[in-house]
Amino acid sequence: MKGEGLNRFFGPLEARIMAILWSSEGLTIKEVQSILNQESPISVNAVMTVMNRLVDKGHLKKTLSGSGRTQAAKFSTVQTREQFLSDQTKEVSQGLIQEYGSLVVNHMIDALDEVDPEVIAKLERKLQEIRDGKRR
Repeated sequence: MKGEGLNRFFGPLEARIMAILWSSEGLTIKEVQSILNQESPISVNAVMTVMNRLVDKGHLKKTLSGSGRTQAAKFSTVQTREQFLSDQTKEVSQGLIQEYGSLVVNHMIDALDEVDPEVIAKLERKLQEIRDGKRR
């Protein structure tokens, strides 16, 4: 996978825009561009293009308010950051297991040395359910 954090799933500008919108109730393109401009100069057209692509990809929703010259589009995220990361990591994990099977599982087992004890306890409970034939 490329990058770290949100850059594993988005391009750099997409990741910055998603981070801004996850921390806001809903913003216009101009409002997002203004926030991004504080970090480094960026055109409204560049922000508009990326935000509309994020709508097309299903990550943002656009809500129109007002009418005529006063009509404004506000953008907000479709999922919380936590929901998005949960869905994406589940999809990646399942894909890796389907494609590489036991190799990936072995790497995950090796990584358990660095995992929170509560995660290990959850894993133990899940393994016991599987052994008992109680798949959920």
